[in-house]
Amino acid sequence: MVKVPQKYNQKATPNNFSPVVIPQNAPDGLQIWSRWYFDHAVTTVERSRKEQRRDLTLFLQFMELTEKTDDRPKWTPRLSEAFKAHLKSAIHEDGSRQWSDRTINRVLTHLKTFAKWVHGLRPFPLGNPMTKIKSLPLTNSLEIERAITTGERRRILDASDLLLSIGGRSKSRRRYAGGEERPRRKGYRPYRNRAIIYTLTETGMRRRAVTSINLADVDFEKRKVTVEEKGGMRHTYQINKEGLAAIRDYIQDEREVDFDKWQSPSLFLSPCTNPHGNGRLTVKVINQVWDDVCKVAEVKGKTPHSARHAMGRYIIEKTGNVAAVQRQLGHKNAAYSMQYSRITDEELNVILDDR
Repeated sequence: MVKVPQKYNQKATPNNFSPVVIPQNAPDGLQIWSRWYFDHAVTTVERSRKEQRRDLTLFLQFMELTEKTDDRPKWTPRLSEAFKAHLKSAIHEDGSRQWSDRTINRVLTHLKTFAKWVHGLRPFPLGNPMTKIKSLPLTNSLEIERAITTGERRRILDASDLLLSIGGRSKSRRRYAGGEERPRRKGYRPYRNRAIIYTLTETGMRRRAVTSINLADVDFEKRKVTVEEKGGMRHTYQINKEGLAAIRDYIQDEREVDFDKWQSPSLFLSPCTNPHGNGRLTVKVINQVWDDVCKVAEVKGKTPHSARHAMGRYIIEKTGNVAAVQRQLGHKNAAYSMQYSRITDEELNVILDDR
């Protein structure tokens, strides 16, 4: 019999265990331990659970490939080091890295939590295999160079403003071959899409956080938007007057017609013509809105996360205050925020030449 904590996020102590009967002939494999772990030791939101499961599966597949087994005693510190090296060296066909340093650190963090839980219940022969595994330094991991430039931001916002007048026209050439103006598609929501773009660029918010915003989360008086971030944590973003105005326009001019169908608390709603879902947008929709606007703005190779990087750089350039970046973007680790203060050799040369 193995005992597991009643409270998933508590340490393994005799006072918080509930017995779980495990068959005596059950193999001591990490696949089974992984199943117990998610059944009894993970309390995060479903999205985070999927991410953790995906990361553990990545390690288990590596172990099966290299060790030809998933036996718990075979997980050693050297195997953990080999897995870390594998993640760092894996590349795509085009030569680009398969996993960024930040992604590797996330995988290692999930593995450390899993290994500590297992080790507390049934110690590994050579000790906790993840104790001495260090995270990768993040000095060069954040691709700040992918941030949208000031000019790109301006073009993106201009393109989103144009949505109100030129966007969403029917694409049928045969039906409107006579040259008459094509009507807008019934499910087209220019005010909503414009507000989404402004929310991304004027807060630095992650795209998944944008989908989680409820109407009640927007404080127009204090110019704040409070959202659910990764891991289920709540974070408050400041937003400028233009961003608030775009959200207000959407609420006043578009949202009500869709709310009548969905009755959803979500700020950004699917069109009432959509036969599926519960009214809340998906990340896929956010990406599509962004891509459509970037196409009009002639901005290539940038994602919604590029707007987040741009916000970090902007705050550093204006204030030089790393704490301000951390406060706005909600970084738990200040090391992420400090990367926005990086300076290139060329920039340093200009500064020194100006003395």
